[in-house]
Amino acid sequence: MSPPSLIDTHPNLSDTAPVALSYELFPPRSPAAAETLWTTIRELETTEPDYVSVTYGASGSNRDTAVELINRLLLETTLRPLAHLTCVGNTPQELAGIIGELLDTGVRGILALRGDLPKDGGEPVPGALRYAQDLIELVRRVEQRRSALLCAGKIAVGVAAYPTRHPESPSEAHDVEVLLAKQRSGADFAITQVFFRAEQYADLLTRARRAGVTIPIIPGVMPLTSLRRLKRLGELAGVEPAPELMERLGAADSDLDRLHIGVNATVDLANAALEAGAPGIHLYTFNEHQSALEVLDKLALPRRIHASSGRNIAARQLAG
Repeated sequence: MSPPSLIDTHPNLSDTAPVALSYELFPPRSPAAAETLWTTIRELETTEPDYVSVTYGASGSNRDTAVELINRLLLETTLRPLAHLTCVGNTPQELAGIIGELLDTGVRGILALRGDLPKDGGEPVPGALRYAQDLIELVRRVEQRRSALLCAGKIAVGVAAYPTRHPESPSEAHDVEVLLAKQRSGADFAITQVFFRAEQYADLLTRARRAGVTIPIIPGVMPLTSLRRLKRLGELAGVEPAPELMERLGAADSDLDRLHIGVNATVDLANAALEAGAPGIHLYTFNEHQSALEVLDKLALPRRIHASSGRNIAARQLAG
């Protein structure tokens, strides 16, 4: 009989990892929006997230603003940016240049997305990439060419996952097959689009694992505090928000009541995802910090402790 390996003799190596925490931000559209965003960034920074994702407009419409925000996050904060990148409407040469630019600024995480198709139904740019799977493979090629610059390191590549059927997909089973193809192309993790019912994330996780998807699938959770935003996202995602929540939000007497109702519903949704096996929580902030921090305070996530964490918590308590 072979002797036990060193790994087998250290069972604590397989202890459960801390729950990951991340936020989504989007580039500001005006000086006033930039001021609000940076207030949000400073508030969210005190919670020491693992990373913050920075969105990227359709066909790269706000690429310069997004890159500028990423640069400032790297230079002026302790936050680690995950850069969104879409491939629709861009050639491999263009995208390779953008990826190289992001890596040169210090980015080590990319969320590889297809992006929205042209609304005018026009013909795609000749030679343009069409699917997120192609973009993942391109990121890996650029990474390979730059391995010496990265100290033979690795870029973390994330992708989108869908708890409910993608509006353009024939079935939920097809969505899982697409996710599996992204994994085979080199994806490291997935973040889900918004969902409104707890069972939707658990069902996705079950279907994905049965199909062979092994990468972490992180639930993207939206603070359910804005009736207008819920209606709009429900239309875009093709998913109807819970009618009972919509009724409660609509009947609330004040913004504070709506905040409390929405935060409690969001916490219930996030806790259900964690109980189903979620490795972390990704909060869609819409560049607002109040509801995100309220949700976080009620979640009580098991997080790793840094020396600065106590100071940050004490500072927030004193400020309150």
